[in-house]
Amino acid sequence: MSISLSHFTQLIKGEIQLTSSKSESNRALIIRALCGKNFEMENLATAEDTVILKKTLHSILHLSTTNNVLDVGLAGTAMRFLTAYLAIQNGEWTLTGSSRMKERPIRLLVTALHQMGAEIEYIEKEGFPPLKIKGKELIGGKIQVDGSVSSQYISALLLIAPQLKKGLQLDFIGELTSKPYIEMTINMMCYFGVSAAWKNNSITVNNGNYKAKDFIVEADWSSASYWYSMVALAKEAKITLLGLKLNSLQGDAVVAKIYENFGVKTEYLNNGVRLTKTSDFGLRTSDFRLNFSNCPDLAQAVAVTCAALNVPAKLTGLSTLRIKETDRILALQTELCKLGYNVEVEGDDLIILSSLRTEQRGVKQSVSNNKIASCLAMTNTIKTYNDHRMAMAFAPLALLYPITIENPDVVIKSYPNFWKDLERVGFVIE
Repeated sequence: MSISLSHFTQLIKGEIQLTSSKSESNRALIIRALCGKNFEMENLATAEDTVILKKTLHSILHLSTTNNVLDVGLAGTAMRFLTAYLAIQNGEWTLTGSSRMKERPIRLLVTALHQMGAEIEYIEKEGFPPLKIKGKELIGGKIQVDGSVSSQYISALLLIAPQLKKGLQLDFIGELTSKPYIEMTINMMCYFGVSAAWKNNSITVNNGNYKAKDFIVEADWSSASYWYSMVALAKEAKITLLGLKLNSLQGDAVVAKIYENFGVKTEYLNNGVRLTKTSDFGLRTSDFRLNFSNCPDLAQAVAVTCAALNVPAKLTGLSTLRIKETDRILALQTELCKLGYNVEVEGDDLIILSSLRTEQRGVKQSVSNNKIASCLAMTNTIKTYNDHRMAMAFAPLALLYPITIENPDVVIKSYPNFWKDLERVGFVIE
């Protein structure tokens, strides 16, 4: 299945009730399960990842404690968080997922849990799901983890830390990536009554109990990035995104600062933010460089914006994008190149060169190791690679020219109403 996407006026105006943060929702669900007492969660995300985690946690409570198979599909956060959660629950579990999930590494988390005495086995390929987990009481104590990989591993360990007999001290080795997501985890743990302290390269969580407290989930700043991209590409724009906060738990709120470079002004309201297109574009984009190590989920939207606006850019700190729903670095390069943009990859860096989209077709070129052969057959059809962020990151291009998005339903993973919201501001979907 695919959809054709276009916009005839390049003028967008409207009010959008933005989807809730799945990052906050998923953490709150694990905390509620560990708390042992129910509490209300207002605005819980309807994203597929959150729905899967909620259903799986419910299943765990109602299944027998032996020979249970739990399938989380493509939900990477659920896989990581449940691996740690099940390690301290009484019972035997098989935790599995989609074929892509079986390609996403989990060794670092499992090794850390092994250091605490967890009984976890790899069923198929060493270092990857599916896993056989026999839950038991874990002692905890002091362990070392590599800080340069997915922050979800670290958050998974932190969330169960209060349930460990000796608590947990995590000492980080190497450069820490996605730090704001770890800060979100700690802030939410403290909100629910747990003692946690971060000093230098070490986080200490004391043994204790989560306290039941009602929780309101914020709107999702990661999803807001696609609206920032739309405003940047539009001729005129005034978009109100409801539910976003200035003092947010989410590190991706930095998107407001990033898009000042592309002429997008953010006005904070009592109930959200208002985005408007300004005349400032170009003042700060002659040599655009940005490190995404603390906000990797923003990289795709920014990359597409740079290419579409012909902004030469070097985007770094992208190493974790290799192990997402797809290899997002390769996918970005491939799809932008197919559209006629000049994009190269150096290691884990994405380099967008100064070049305008051309309408030439079938012109044979030499292709180096840093370029993709599909450049030779340009097309306006975007492959999404079962990745929700690929679909949403490329959608704003329809403000400039018609595009086709393959497998558009992938957006349900984080933003189920995305296409309906686009129609509300004048996009034509066929």
